[in-house]
Amino acid sequence: MNEAIRPARNMELGASNEPFQNLHEFVRKARANLNQNAWDYIVGAAETETTLRRNRMALDEIAFRPRVLRDVAKVDASVERFGRKMRLPVMLAPVGALEIFDPAGAAAVVRGVGRFGAAHMLSSVSDPGLEKTAEAAPDALRLFQLYVRGDDAFVEDHVSRAIAAKYTAFCLTVDTAHYSRRERDIAKRYVRESRMRSTGGDYQKGLSWRTVKLIKDKFKIPLIIKGIATAEDTKIALDHGVEWIYVSNHGGRQLDHGRGAMHVLPEIVEAAKGRAKIMVDGGFCRGSDVVKAIAAGADIVGIGRLQCWALAAAGEAGVLRMLELLEDEVMRSLGLLGVTSFKELDKSYLHPATATNMPSVFSAYPLLDIEPYRY
Repeated sequence: MNEAIRPARNMELGASNEPFQNLHEFVRKARANLNQNAWDYIVGAAETETTLRRNRMALDEIAFRPRVLRDVAKVDASVERFGRKMRLPVMLAPVGALEIFDPAGAAAVVRGVGRFGAAHMLSSVSDPGLEKTAEAAPDALRLFQLYVRGDDAFVEDHVSRAIAAKYTAFCLTVDTAHYSRRERDIAKRYVRESRMRSTGGDYQKGLSWRTVKLIKDKFKIPLIIKGIATAEDTKIALDHGVEWIYVSNHGGRQLDHGRGAMHVLPEIVEAAKGRAKIMVDGGFCRGSDVVKAIAAGADIVGIGRLQCWALAAAGEAGVLRMLELLEDEVMRSLGLLGVTSFKELDKSYLHPATATNMPSVFSAYPLLDIEPYRY
């Protein structure tokens, strides 16, 4: 059997010697391994961090409508995307400065993703960079995301390099015209080294649909637009021939007081009407979150903070183990909903509900204080 699509292990309590048995255990280990500045970078957001909390609230305000007596003895969580089989419809989302969490940075993440059989989107501001990350896992499903820090020649150079390095798609981030106020850093008078090195921000501020047209006219790689949050912009992207709409509010790290990603998603799905594929990220960190997004019409779900916690906790091995645990949660959710694959899932399995937890960056993990019992 292909290693990339092998079935999930038995994850019952005590069934394995793995050090991580629950997703929340990565959070605890990451906190022990990271200094305060690195920790604040990944758990924080913009200004009042309202958008961050709304991401979790939007997910928690959705309940399931399970069906029964459906014969779910065999559940398959795999999908086909970008012409390839993926073990889960999950992409590890672009995060800048992954080297903060592990010296190998994006190379460790893409190797873990490749071993598992999901996708990875590389941020243009993460080491070891475009080519070396590709070399670390040449057979992995790799996507590349760009912050525009130069003129048309800068953009064209990065698209050409992504194609040469065999990235499957190219992503343009469009929700960072102005860098937000990260008040955790401001309150400490801390300026990140990556921010001190950053130049060319005016090019991102001046970005327009002209650049989207430039890429579509000149290159034959699938284009993803990341940061779309309205039906109006979805329709403009469709008019430009964009293949993938990426619903994202940057994990709450850009515009404060935005809507939660799962509140935005139905509007985008309706506007796209099947003319483009849909990605979404923003607070997704449980298997049930992935299932909700796919049922609501997304094609791929991006995982951001959980990726960083896993990387900080145990490097490449942590990324792989995190995906295994996420897969186990997904498969149990599918089976308990009465479906055997994502193909059988639609919005009829979802229902509006009242959230029961106060939303926070950790509200998906209410058992963080429980220490594992040592037999």
